[in-house]
Amino acid sequence: MKKVFKMLAMSMVSVLALTSFAGCGGEDAKTDTTYKIGVMQLMDHEALNLAQDGFIAALTENGYVDGDNITLLLENGQGDTNNLSTIADKFVAENVDLAFTIATPSTQAMAGKTTTIPIVATAVTSFTEAGLVASDEQPGGNITGTTDMNPISDQIDLLLTLAPDTKTVGFLYTASEDNSVLQCKIAKEYLEAEGIATVERTITNTNDVQQATTAIVEECDAIYIPTDNNFASAMPTVNEVTMSAGIPVIAGESNMVKTGGTATVGITYYGIGYQAGLMAIDILANGADPATMPIKGSSEFEYCLNGDVMDALGIAIPADLAEFVYRAE
Repeated sequence: MKKVFKMLAMSMVSVLALTSFAGCGGEDAKTDTTYKIGVMQLMDHEALNLAQDGFIAALTENGYVDGDNITLLLENGQGDTNNLSTIADKFVAENVDLAFTIATPSTQAMAGKTTTIPIVATAVTSFTEAGLVASDEQPGGNITGTTDMNPISDQIDLLLTLAPDTKTVGFLYTASEDNSVLQCKIAKEYLEAEGIATVERTITNTNDVQQATTAIVEECDAIYIPTDNNFASAMPTVNEVTMSAGIPVIAGESNMVKTGGTATVGITYYGIGYQAGLMAIDILANGADPATMPIKGSSEFEYCLNGDVMDALGIAIPADLAEFVYRAE
């Protein structure tokens, strides 16, 4: 049986990274200047919503309040790249002081419209693979932010712990999402090193989810889905198919588990959104340059196991993970 890692504690380095912005906070942060911040979210699903909530919370808790000394322009692309382009044009026309972009496509859309407006992004798995920065350490342009890269090897170890007889793992993801492609590449390499076969089905949008899931359950013993935006919004559909087939699903983050997956160990989207908010404050209040602000990773990870799904699949809940079980009310 694979070793299951305990919840990863926040490192001292991460704590220092977060607290380094403390001088920006509280009453000291308040100013007569009103900043205009454009917020562009790819689509509506719980993980991205939490990232936005975390960003706004970081601003508010540090004295930046919408309608007081900041104006937030909240926009949602509804998963349509044409909408994202229109929103980016709007932010440029409005001459926002900073753009906060949630997910890779949103960030790419904004990056294509301006090289001068500071962009703080979150829910981007790899800024370099997406062509957004020169490097994580020295972004080199007008973009910085926080990554949603997961502890992928730990996720695969969790899959093999819960389903130790797995011989083939199926991958479901959106072919056009750079973040999904990268996560699955890493997961496949890890599985291949363990001598486990892989198969995959890709989609272009949520309309393809049911067909792709139905096809892949005939070819695998377990499924891995990364932090893919289309699948995150369609997990109930995935659940209908996989439960009938008796196939466990390891998902990229906890909200995907709560809406139909089996288990995960992953990042907290509220946390990376909050961290991005602190970075935005540093830019607005202190004139920090995104070009020299390193991309930050998640400071903590969390387990989530869907007890209802695991019971239905006949999977025993490991005693050392019992405290992380979620059950629908």
